[in-house]
Amino acid sequence: MLIRTEQMTVFEQDAGRRFEEEMMVHSKMFSPRLCEVIGDEQLRVALRSAMRRADDYGFTNRGPIRLFIEMMFLRGSAFDTDPQYPFDREILLSSGEQMQRAQQIHEGQLDYIDKVSGPGGANVRKALTDLLALAQTPLKISQGNLAADLLRELTRIFRQKVAYTGETGITALIHKGIAEARKYGFSTVRQQTLVVALMFAFGHGCTGDPLYPWIARTLEDEKIIDAAARADRLEKKAVTWLEHVLASDPQGSQT
Repeated sequence: MLIRTEQMTVFEQDAGRRFEEEMMVHSKMFSPRLCEVIGDEQLRVALRSAMRRADDYGFTNRGPIRLFIEMMFLRGSAFDTDPQYPFDREILLSSGEQMQRAQQIHEGQLDYIDKVSGPGGANVRKALTDLLALAQTPLKISQGNLAADLLRELTRIFRQKVAYTGETGITALIHKGIAEARKYGFSTVRQQTLVVALMFAFGHGCTGDPLYPWIARTLEDEKIIDAAARADRLEKKAVTWLEHVLASDPQGSQT
């Protein structure tokens, strides 16, 4: 029996749709609270983005794609380019076969959980608690020494993560966060610290991450024309999110 190109395209599209539905179900089991909050439509956006990014690295088998999606939930949609996780990018860009690279990433995540997250995610929870406290107290950070002071604060908040990633990666994240803050007219220490803290917690791509649409919506809300008011709204939403996570998830969340 001859199968025409058009028929093969239909078969591939049908397989793709079925796999997407399978990943919808898997995602709701893997990260139920976040999936519930963002809803099915936004979840599909995030999954399709993750699958495209996975394909860019030659991840075409079901297992590696599913792992890539799980890492998206754990470290943010742009984890593959995040300076906080250079080890993931190094593996993704290596020349190994996709199953081998996926296994290396999985083993690396287990090592990260052991050395950084702590038993039951205790270190993550403490870090989120300290981030929340940072947002609710006067900052001990100066404009003239902003990057160094932020590195000191982030190390205090989550020393295990900074030690694992290395100060070079976290410093790169800080500079990226400061630059991103300036794009939105955020010029004060508090405003720039806010963006860096969000990236530290939700990944360096958080300002456009479909998993956290409240960040982009606030930053791009045309009804808010004043940068100070925009930063204030974003900070209040971040505080609300952290309070919700800490109240509902005994093992913390991102970072």
